[in-house]
Formats: sequence, structure tokens, C-alpha cells
Amino acid sequence: MSLRPGGHVRWAFDLAGWRPTVADLLLATSCIQPEEKQRLAKFVFRDDFNASLIGRLMMRQFVHLATGLHYDRIEFGRDLKGKPFLKNDGIYAVDFNVSHQGRYAVLAGLVQGGDGPTVVDGKQPRIGVDVMKIEYGGGKPLGEFFRLMNRNFSDEEWRYIRSQQDENDQLEAFMRNWCLKESYVKNVGIGITVDLRKISFSIRSQRLDTKSVVCDSTLKLNDDPLRNWRFEESLIDKDHCVAVALENVPADNDLSSNCFQIIDFTTLVEGHKPLLAIDEIYCDGIIGKEYKNVK
Repeated sequence: MSLRPGGHVRWAFDLAGWRPTVADLLLATSCIQPEEKQRLAKFVFRDDFNASLIGRLMMRQFVHLATGLHYDRIEFGRDLKGKPFLKNDGIYAVDFNVSHQGRYAVLAGLVQGGDGPTVVDGKQPRIGVDVMKIEYGGGKPLGEFFRLMNRNFSDEEWRYIRSQQDENDQLEAFMRNWCLKESYVKNVGIGITVDLRKISFSIRSQRLDTKSVVCDSTLKLNDDPLRNWRFEESLIDKDHCVAVALENVPADNDLSSNCFQIIDFTTLVEGHKPLLAIDEIYCDGIIGKEYKNVK
């Protein structure tokens, strides 16, 4: 694994294709911080545990790759809004974000320093990411579902969604808009607790692809265009769209090749150094948790 031009990383992990062995669990749970280990144990289902565990491992591997910090010396904290950040002092400024939904966990990261992006208007680059499975299984007709979700999109966004030719295209447009909104609020750390109608996206590229990234969607906040924001959109596979929200990344940085790279567990723990002792009792408790039904 290596950094892409501009100091970027885009990783995706196939959760549905991963059923960790006991050895995998023993290794993985020794490579996270004690408070993370305690938090993960509270999940009821294995799916949620696995997704959060992989997210923590992706964060640690990214920082190790981006900064050269020793794997077991990396220390994460959470800000007042709950967003993880790197606590270690150093010459590199990194930002990263993780998300999981459907069959994938994803990480988007960037590092300033070396070949990484410079600051814009004296502000550090920041990043947010979201992934969505393009499906609807709510039981109600799609039109009724849209009616119930009316307050989450601006009039402009609804016009775009409803202008699509059929329900499949409308659903994809809905998920794209939702994914973009989530990437933005995850970047700024406010959560989906604000008036989402005030966060209004204009989507220009009609289709997304697995082999290229579109960066021409724009955002208005309270009807005012936002400066110094850029948005990447692509597909991980035909059923999962992903959006990355970038703030203060120079306009001349080419983001068009930032497709998500599928990584496996072996790659994810390459060069690891355990933080904690092997805990067989803890892993026995995790193995006893049930999986949800995953398609």
C-alpha cells in the first residue's frame, strides 16, 4: 500500500466476505486501544462489531503509512463531537474518516507534509466519508418513502431525484444525495441533527462508475455556495456508492483517480505491533454474538 498523489488514501474492506477466524480475532483485538476494545464489546451483533473493528484497524494502518509512526505508538482520541483524531505530536497533519454500511467499511484519509496537500487560506485540509448501499427494503411504495423523507432534502434536491426516469434511477439519486450529505456532516462533525434542507447539493454528473471519480457536485448551505469544498463520488461496486467531502484541499489537486481500493485483512494488519495482550476470554464472548442476515 502507498499514498496516492496529494497524500490521499481511499480504502474499502468487504465485511460481508470476511468471517474472521479465532486467530484473526485474537490478533485484531490486540491491535486496538483499551477503550476501543471496551466500546466494541457493547455491540449486540457480530456485523457491527466486525465493522467497527475494521474501521479502527484501517485508521491505525493509515496513520502508520502516512506518518511513519510506529504502529503500537499511535494514539487516537475523540473530539467533543466524537470524531476520532490522532493525538500524537509530529510534523505531519493527518485527517481521516471511516464509515460502514451494506457490505463495506471505508476509510478516506489525507496527510499534509511531504507530497500531501498544502493549506488553503491558512486552514488545514479536512475530510469526511460515507458509503451507502443502493437498495430500498422498507415495505412501503417508494413514493411513500420519499414523502416521509421529504424534510431531509431541499426543493432542488427533490427536483433532481424525481426527475429521474424510473424508480431505480430515483433511488440511486436519493442515495447519492444522502451519501453526499453524510460525508459533509461527518467532515464538520455535526451529525444528522441539523436541518438537512439547508444542506443542498447540486449533482451534475448523471452516472457514477467504479473506475473513475466525479468531482463536480456542489453544495449550498443556507442558500450560500460554500467555498473551499470539493466532493468526490464513485461506486465501490454496482450496489454501493461512496462520497468524500474535502475542505481546504487546493483546487489544483487532481482527485479524479481517487477510486476506492479493496483491501483484505492480511494487508490491513501488515507490519502490525500489538498494543495489548492476547485476550482469549474476550474473543470467546465475541464469537458468541450472532450475525444479522446479510444479503
